[in-house]
Amino acid sequence: MLTLPEYPWNAVAPYLARAAEHEGGAVNLSIGTPVDPTPQIIMQALREAADAPGYPTTNGTPAVREAIVRWYGRRRDVHGLGPNDVMPTVGSKELVAWLPLLLGLGAGDLVVRPLVAYPTYDIGARLAGAESLAADSLADLCESDRARVKLVWINSPGNPTGAIRGAAELKVLVDDARSLGAVVASDECYAELGWGEHEAGVPSILHESVCGGDTNDLLSVYSLSKQSNLAGYRAAFVAGAPNLMPSLINNRKHAGMIVPAPVQAAMVAALDDDEHVKAQKNVYRARREALIPALGAFGLRIEDSAGGLYLWCTADEDCWITMGKLAELGIVAGPGAFYGEAAAKHVRIALTESDERITSAVQRMNAAT
Repeated sequence: MLTLPEYPWNAVAPYLARAAEHEGGAVNLSIGTPVDPTPQIIMQALREAADAPGYPTTNGTPAVREAIVRWYGRRRDVHGLGPNDVMPTVGSKELVAWLPLLLGLGAGDLVVRPLVAYPTYDIGARLAGAESLAADSLADLCESDRARVKLVWINSPGNPTGAIRGAAELKVLVDDARSLGAVVASDECYAELGWGEHEAGVPSILHESVCGGDTNDLLSVYSLSKQSNLAGYRAAFVAGAPNLMPSLINNRKHAGMIVPAPVQAAMVAALDDDEHVKAQKNVYRARREALIPALGAFGLRIEDSAGGLYLWCTADEDCWITMGKLAELGIVAGPGAFYGEAAAKHVRIALTESDERITSAVQRMNAAT
């Protein structure tokens, strides 16, 4: 039987319990699950498509594939994709976890993930029987490991750090991976949530400045969970790699990995409407601007955090000590230890609590200083 590591978030349970004892209740800033309402335009599209007696297609309806292509052109400045170069997925985590297996990776193959990263990149390698190694540059690998690299994961803006890779940096990584014959998959699910100099967006791996107009062996993974409050819909998609997409679609057909038809209709509505994304980003902006000074006053230094739903913080101490200090105030963070050894002195603060709860957390940290 396949044995995977215990699900890491179980280790946060004692801190949740301690935080719940606070007289004002717990403020859970650990897991970044959206809490704001799903936009009406999307719910209406779901309702109108609710009569769906037949099986949906794995590769998606023409409407959803065309909407994905339009979105890449309009929001990511990625042009040249066709409807056959994109596919809806059952959330982005599903694709992250199963991509190595779908690509045919196995024993002896190596998957490279970011040094500080979402744990599912490693889990996906394990599910396929491959190995996983953490590195931010392929140049850091020894020659024997470079020879085994079959898949490279990029995450920009990154979870948990919020770090953003520029087009030049992405190009270096893509060129190096191509020299090894490796596939590059870029998890870009926070791309609409760039801050400061990145307000207008962040580079996609499929942008011409990165790939030179050749998207073979390059996959862009995106989720509507964050920008559209659709985590409960499991609405995501993958684009690029015309040389791989037919096999990915075929393999997913055999596995029954299909996005429900009403969800595909809702995706079209979400992808074609930019206004709800702008409104939601402003909600996160206000929470972010409220939390930043309070975290600083509490003794936490914010690093990276140029994009995404999180603030990446450190007090230069073991993350579990910081977790305990916050829990005494009724605040729960995400421990950096979940994301690799290099993150053991950091905590992740999510922006996904209600305005009232965010205000309460700010007040508690300010009162404690």
